[in-house]
Amino acid sequence: MSTSPAEPAPAAGTADRPLVVQSDATILLEVAGPAYERGRDFLAGFAQLEKSPEYIHTYRLTPLSLWNAAAVGLGYDHIAQGLAAMSRYPVPSLVLDFVREQFGRYGRTRLLPAEDGSLLLASDEPHVLEELGADERLAGMLGSRRPAGFSIDPVHRGALKQAMVRVGYPVEDLCGYIDGGSLELELRPVGRTGLTFGLRPYQVAAVDAFHAGGGPRGGAGVVVLPCGAGKTVVGIGAMARLRSRTLVLTTSTVAVHQWRDELLDKTLLQPEAIGEYTGACKELRPVTVATYQMLTHRASKDGEFPHLALVRDKGWGLIIYDEVHMLPAPVFRATAGIQARRRLGLTATLVREDGREDDVFALIGPKRFDLGWKVLEGQGFIAEALCSEIRVDLPEERRIAYALAARRDKFRLASENPAKVRLVEELLAAHADEPALVIGQYLDQLAAIARDLGLPLMTGQTPTAERERLYDAFRGGEVPVLVVSKVANFAIDLPDASLAIQVSGTFGSRQEEAQRLGRILRPKARASRFYTLVSRDTVEQEFARRRQLYLVEQGYRYAIVNAGGSC
Repeated sequence: MSTSPAEPAPAAGTADRPLVVQSDATILLEVAGPAYERGRDFLAGFAQLEKSPEYIHTYRLTPLSLWNAAAVGLGYDHIAQGLAAMSRYPVPSLVLDFVREQFGRYGRTRLLPAEDGSLLLASDEPHVLEELGADERLAGMLGSRRPAGFSIDPVHRGALKQAMVRVGYPVEDLCGYIDGGSLELELRPVGRTGLTFGLRPYQVAAVDAFHAGGGPRGGAGVVVLPCGAGKTVVGIGAMARLRSRTLVLTTSTVAVHQWRDELLDKTLLQPEAIGEYTGACKELRPVTVATYQMLTHRASKDGEFPHLALVRDKGWGLIIYDEVHMLPAPVFRATAGIQARRRLGLTATLVREDGREDDVFALIGPKRFDLGWKVLEGQGFIAEALCSEIRVDLPEERRIAYALAARRDKFRLASENPAKVRLVEELLAAHADEPALVIGQYLDQLAAIARDLGLPLMTGQTPTAERERLYDAFRGGEVPVLVVSKVANFAIDLPDASLAIQVSGTFGSRQEEAQRLGRILRPKARASRFYTLVSRDTVEQEFARRRQLYLVEQGYRYAIVNAGGSC
């Protein structure tokens, strides 16, 4: 299940029809006009934003965007009627045919258990089976032909699902799961901190959508919620529903400790029931929390991954992939072999800069629940956030070096613009009463800011104990400003942070932009502020626009401010 889809209101004139649907499966959305927000919210359910310049935003329909829409319960009629109601011109029949075809492909093939212990790739349409039997991408995975389909060796269950996505027939896996070892887990009505605890309505809905009543159509998929909306609590809710031994995979040792703290605060689990599996400690317990880095560690570049055996342990009934958009390739490969375990992915954005969203769909499962950032902001569950892009000139002496540099070097020269240091100082002074994060990509730049402004610096080289000390000092108000590298992008709980200043980023990474804004979205009385500093008239402006795509899709607008203007 999902949240109720945005219902397009009947449109009277062209001002109320903000869409132009084109036969190449792109959709143009006019930004200036009374129907912009309604159009944006409608498209967010089934289309992918590609470009967001000032006046016209471009969306694209893709097979994966439509399959995910089908997985959360959107129907063809809803999309077709909405496009007709909101499009300025007649909707091309080619587009409607494409939408209908892709919705028809989702679940058109099924993976079923067979009596002899094998699996059956089935379809009700003989011509589909003939097409699959002739496809080279499925060679070696299809066994003997049976009346209803093909025999499949269970060892190929994950690889087959990956291949079927690429063939264009996403398979509905109805083979069920093993229960794994049992886990006695009860939620606390009151947390150890003394605060009343209970899942919020949307968190209950997310667990319900994932679980799907315990049948074979549930138990595998992704929950997409904004940073600060309590994805960890959704994971805990799923554990309480299934009551099975659970492996949690997350991004860092700090995140491991935060999961442990949340489990102890919000459940009746005893400390000895929760294990940490990191470089410093390797405990196997009924609930084990590990890092992706530990699982992908190996002695040499060509060596084996000895710790991936943890994922294959037959005792797990549930595996939770925290920040699933960060899943590394070796864990994808391991996941392909454990399709009999229930799998829950948690993320703020399904965007992957390596283009492997289809592997998340095939191996973890389709998007089961998605709730817009602005919806939760309106309900008071995440903070209001005001976003600004501040453009600053390159100093004259750097302009010449920039003009002569290769394109990749141009980006770094623009990103490390020394004029940004003074701008950071001005912004911190203007918001002196707000707990602030200064976030960047380049360590030399961050070190210069920390040194010149007398601020503590945290990078990937900072020992875990020191990171946790700094986080605790920030939460306690002893340290009002932290300068942080990308180590703070993910799974870090800093509830009081209300100001973020981004001085540089990873090229055009949409998910990084979303994660960084997420550092300041814990609910609070006043609006949070997110500033991204960009060198004017450089390639950094182009990359900044791409970085902002996902947040624009969620309804955020960036005010463009010239350095020296009002902030």
